[in-house]
Amino acid sequence: MENIRFDFSDFHRHGRAFYEFLALRKKIFVDELKWDVPHNDTVEMDQYDTPVAHYSLVLRDGVVVGGARAMATTATWGQHTYMLRDAYSGKLPHIPPHIMSVDIATPKVWECTRLVISNDLTTQAERTECMRLIIDGLVDLVRRHGAEELICLSSLHLMRALRQIGYDVTRLGETYRNGEDGRQYGVLRMPAEYSAVRRAAVMQTFALPARLSQKPIAPLELVHSGSFAAPMQAATA
Repeated sequence: MENIRFDFSDFHRHGRAFYEFLALRKKIFVDELKWDVPHNDTVEMDQYDTPVAHYSLVLRDGVVVGGARAMATTATWGQHTYMLRDAYSGKLPHIPPHIMSVDIATPKVWECTRLVISNDLTTQAERTECMRLIIDGLVDLVRRHGAEELICLSSLHLMRALRQIGYDVTRLGETYRNGEDGRQYGVLRMPAEYSAVRRAAVMQTFALPARLSQKPIAPLELVHSGSFAAPMQAATA
């Protein structure tokens, strides 16, 4: 699986990926969860899919199997800001205003919405890897724009799943039960930091040049070490 990121200015470079993401959203949010959101027979697309939105998608064999949308909490498009702020202002009938305990509008915080994973990923390992690639892609995206934190409205099950991957996720404010799908939702927040797997890979990348730059052990020292092969392997790894 691989991660791709884009906005309206360059989604054409990724073929049908954006449209496939909208179609995947329709399958999950409309067909399965029965959300009352704008859609047709094929795709779901709402008022926040605009030129101020950014996307992090995951492909498997060239097909979209997961993704999410993000925008700055300072974003505006027409009469709308971002989803949670509009809910806080009473503009969204299906999301109670109290779900946000504070009004957030800063370039340091971005909102993630429409996080979805395809049912074609059937194993826990596949779904975990897809989730990690989506979130790490979002982290990379928002950090490039100077952000330090992500927030999202999501099922509380997601908080446990993200913690298991190594994200420092906490809940912000109260929760509520969605009348359409019966799930408990709350606002989650996390620093814009990569997953444990990504952090370990970065640390290994930085550690390798340091090992390569170490002064080679002299042949005499290798003999005195009692093992010629082991020190040589360590010095050239």
